[in-house]
Amino acid sequence: MIKLFPLLIFLLPFISSSQTYKGDPERFPQFSECENVDFEREEQCFATTLKAKVLGEFKLPEAVLKDNYEGELVVLFEVTKEGVFKSIYVDAAYPELKEEVNRIFETLPKVSPATYNSRAIDMQFRMPVKIPLERNSVESEFVSGSVEAIAAEVSSEESLLKEPVIEEYDQIKSLEFEHPRLQSEINIPLSHEFYSRFEDEVNRVGTNFHSASKPFLFSEVQPYYDFEAEFTALQKPAESWVGRKLWNEHLFTFQAEDYWFTVDFALDLQVGKDLDSDLDVTYNNTRAAIFQGGLGKNFNFYSVVYENQGRFADYFNHYAESLRPGSEGRAIIPGRGIAKSFMGQAYDYPVAEGYLSFSPGKYFNLQFGHGKNFIGDGYRSLLLSDVAAPYPFFKLNTTFWKVKYTNTWMSLRDVRPEVTGEGSYRTKFMANHYLSYNVTKRLNIGFFESVMWENDNNRGFDLNYLNPVIFYRAIEFSTGAQAGNAIIGLTGKYKWNDHFLSYGQWLIDEFSSTDVFGGEGSWKNKHGFQLGTKYFNAFNVEDLYLQLEYNQVRPYTYSHNTITLNYGHSNQSMAHLWGANFRELVAIARYNRGRYYGHVKAILGERGFDFSDSGAYYGGNIYRSEEDRPFETGVEIGQGNNTDSFYAETEVGYIVNPATNLKFFGSFIYRNFDPQVTTPANFDQTTYWINIGLRTDIFNWYFDM
Repeated sequence: MIKLFPLLIFLLPFISSSQTYKGDPERFPQFSECENVDFEREEQCFATTLKAKVLGEFKLPEAVLKDNYEGELVVLFEVTKEGVFKSIYVDAAYPELKEEVNRIFETLPKVSPATYNSRAIDMQFRMPVKIPLERNSVESEFVSGSVEAIAAEVSSEESLLKEPVIEEYDQIKSLEFEHPRLQSEINIPLSHEFYSRFEDEVNRVGTNFHSASKPFLFSEVQPYYDFEAEFTALQKPAESWVGRKLWNEHLFTFQAEDYWFTVDFALDLQVGKDLDSDLDVTYNNTRAAIFQGGLGKNFNFYSVVYENQGRFADYFNHYAESLRPGSEGRAIIPGRGIAKSFMGQAYDYPVAEGYLSFSPGKYFNLQFGHGKNFIGDGYRSLLLSDVAAPYPFFKLNTTFWKVKYTNTWMSLRDVRPEVTGEGSYRTKFMANHYLSYNVTKRLNIGFFESVMWENDNNRGFDLNYLNPVIFYRAIEFSTGAQAGNAIIGLTGKYKWNDHFLSYGQWLIDEFSSTDVFGGEGSWKNKHGFQLGTKYFNAFNVEDLYLQLEYNQVRPYTYSHNTITLNYGHSNQSMAHLWGANFRELVAIARYNRGRYYGHVKAILGERGFDFSDSGAYYGGNIYRSEEDRPFETGVEIGQGNNTDSFYAETEVGYIVNPATNLKFFGSFIYRNFDPQVTTPANFDQTTYWINIGLRTDIFNWYFDM
């Protein structure tokens, strides 16, 4: 029960005579000086004692004395059920007066709390204070006298008056917005460019940070990278409301003592030209609303809803339509979701993401939402990547000592025509865990395990997989040989110094030692690995970031005899976007200075495709059944329709608003795709694609398929 009480002890004549509360089960807070006071005088004693303590401690700030200020301040405060004084809001003409009142309330002693029906309650009060202090109808000697002396000289007519609860609405005030998001339990959006700004800080030799399990929380990175200082450094002079919102701030903000939220309007407006296409232009037209905030220190929420229409380069459109779902839709936009036709030659694809984030203590963070996750230190991940469409998930992060342990449970969909029934898509589930251990201040190793299972026999979400420390591979065997598709993996990272590190991943999809080490190239030898290196502040150039990465995955990896148990979601891979049966070399250079940024990316790849969807399966398309394989041994990367590909991308841009990561950019993409045999699905194609746009960068676009 919370009531609002005005404490009028500093007013000139009180507007009411003293009151008694006979029969009222409510009692006021009590200072130790008031313990032996009669019930009828408890209110008066509380008021006079508080008055003595406040006036005795009050020191008028120099700015107030210099201006010979005469006026009044009002403080709204609370005595909590624990008996602690808590300043809620101070209305004063000088910020120094606010600081002085808050300082005084921090020094007030703990008291016996107010009670209602013998139960401790929070009780709120409103207290005006006149400046100069002598105007508070108290003689000057009161300020220096003892509490007892002051109390004795206070008129018995001064008392506490109850005000109507209806004033509670007017007392809700917005405090100065202090960017609480930057220290919150909200995820840092998965953007390669944004993460590159602080990767060198979290990867310094001696830090105990775990960099593979993404997205990071702002609160995780804050001890290593001062978001507030960097944000302040990017501020532009802007006096008008429009100028501030355009260049520096969120569109709408609200912050009170224990909660905050922001509302933003996001954009992804791109226009370009595929120079070898018959289409006049390419474009993307995205409008989005972002709502995020926090309740208390440990609970945060984030939601973004996108409305999109787009038409892309021919190769991208062709790939999107090859992912077409079974029951509806013209395409699946890679990384985004199902799209329907828009104006004949374009796509309409709505997307929604969001989550709740709660940290019940120092060591745990729980999230429930609809979005993406990533495991690894590279540009690619062979374990869990963000290249597929968003999905529902529940995640538990446990961080202690030198360990971070991430458990993620996901609900995925298979949307192909052959598995779609009664107009609905096929549901499957995935559970994985990732244990990251900082062995030394330079060396990190990680252990990954994942299992996929389908909703067969109305199995639903199998409770066996809720155990966060179980070995899923063992459960797979205990629930039936074909019950699930399990994958295990290892990760590693070594920091040579503060500027240079190496990282890697090793994936095993079918662990049969005879087939893996037999040397015959068995189709069961399903594994992949990644090796990479990063160079921060390269060649002593501040904020120059270089990355070189090699990935390869053998044929048939991620696929399964039960074709719904492939390692995919919505016709896209949950790991590397190329599926399997490939090797690639990735080189990336990034640079930023103030609000300006740029990157150059080059990818050289060799891939093996099928000659047709109905013929032999050579192990690249993870959505085909392994039973269609043409041979048992002699399997090698690039088998089938061998294809060389080269992809190059450059982008330069300017951060328009650092609060929302809104960017103005221009990009150029060159892509050469050269299969050994031309098929309807894969054919010779060279693309020159230019783009300019205005984009709120809060997720990764992958055009390098």
